Amino acid sequence: MARSAAREAAMQLIYEHMMGGSGDETLGGMIEFVPDKDDAKYIQAATEGVFGALHVVDHKIAAFLQDWSMERIARVDLAILRLAAYELLYMDDIPAAVTINEAVELSRRFSTEQSGAFINGVLGNLNRQLESEK
Repeated sequence: MARSAAREAAMQLIYEHMMGGSGDETLGGMIEFVPDKDDAKYIQAATEGVFGALHVVDHKIAAFLQDWSMERIARVDLAILRLAAYELLYMDDIPAAVTINEAVELSRRFSTEQSGAFINGVLGNLNRQLESEK
């Protein structure tokens, strides 16, 4: 299975958790998606990682919100940002360009037309900061 499908599943689980759900039925309800071993490992690592490092992830996102607050971000956009920021911060095996591109693609599928540019800007700035710290 393509990593993009696993990334989409992880984003949906993060979103569901943010909205008060448990995520227990989300994967089972996804039509035609049966994660293989690697996908399941990624989904678990990403979702658990996002909430395990939520303070750090949110702090990094908030640093690049120009004239915005975390509370103003649409919940689906925040789920996408949290997943992508976690990947940039902690998943060194995923190229930053792939993470950012996939986040923009998720926003095109699940959010508004304007969300892609917003997400790209936040993640691009975060990535530049991380690169400068190396």
